Amino acid sequence: MKRFRFVGVFLVTASLILAVCSANAKSITMNIGWETPLDSHYGILAKKFKELVEQYSNGTIEVKLRCCGQIATEDNAFKAMQLGTVDGYFVSQNNVSPHFPLMDVFVLPYIFQSQDHVMKVTTGPVGDEIRELLLKDTGVYLLTFGGADYRDLYNTKRPIEKFEDFAGLKYRVPKNEVMIETFRAFGAEPVPLAWSETPTALETGTIDGGDNGTNVIEEMKFYEFAKYLTILEHFGGVAPLFASERFMNKLNDEQKAAVWKAAEEAGAFQAEFKAKATEEIRQRLVKEHGMEISYPDKKLFIDAAKKVQAMFAEKKGPVFTEFVEKIGAAAQ
Repeated sequence: MKRFRFVGVFLVTASLILAVCSANAKSITMNIGWETPLDSHYGILAKKFKELVEQYSNGTIEVKLRCCGQIATEDNAFKAMQLGTVDGYFVSQNNVSPHFPLMDVFVLPYIFQSQDHVMKVTTGPVGDEIRELLLKDTGVYLLTFGGADYRDLYNTKRPIEKFEDFAGLKYRVPKNEVMIETFRAFGAEPVPLAWSETPTALETGTIDGGDNGTNVIEEMKFYEFAKYLTILEHFGGVAPLFASERFMNKLNDEQKAAVWKAAEEAGAFQAEFKAKATEEIRQRLVKEHGMEISYPDKKLFIDAAKKVQAMFAEKKGPVFTEFVEKIGAAAQ
């Protein structure tokens, strides 16, 4: 398969380039940020990336890890990378969409059939096209999509046993139009909130619940406020690691090769970890943290999701629809 042209240029000959990396290359510092704790799933990828970048660059690139919103929030990080004030950041796919609307194709409910399907798309031609178009349109580099997971639901009010149980619940959603319309289609009352406001809103009762990657529910200790865990697997996706053009332009060819090689390997490392982790975390949330878990029948949710898919395919036009079709074809 034809690989993403930038990755291909750097990775095909990466081993040879890195072997002769210049000893007098200019030293560069890269600050990478994210909003969850240091030992979160973002941290797993970030630590591996740091290790590999520093190894492959022969120490000419130092990666500093800035967890917990130290250098930006997820809601403003992408714009900061466009401005060049942030070197690198993990941004959930739904928070990329305001800056690159085509990313909403990954946000559509039930667009992915499994974690394997997500990985097949993001590491294949569709992922390569998205990276290239994103760089062209925004000037931001997508270094790696990382591993795939699902957003699981949690709420403080009641177990979700059937479609009708969603009615009236106030669910926090990111400020993403696809996710807002999805929760409306499910019968809930979506409350768009920045991620940084979510823990307080949950604690104070401003919202009844939300949905996050399974690991984030545990990492942020949302089980302390929300008793009910619901497994719908309605949104499957990724939180890619991005880098600013300003940072990438500081690097010589050998250093760029080191960054691309490290990103690809760190992404694969995290993907393997996350593939095993989701079900283990769900069981811990129940057995160790006291949540009650439910697995409602998905049929009515999928029916509602298809209407959302059709709505946005019509709204966003032929290029968006073409990518929907390509993602579907990748599942075959």
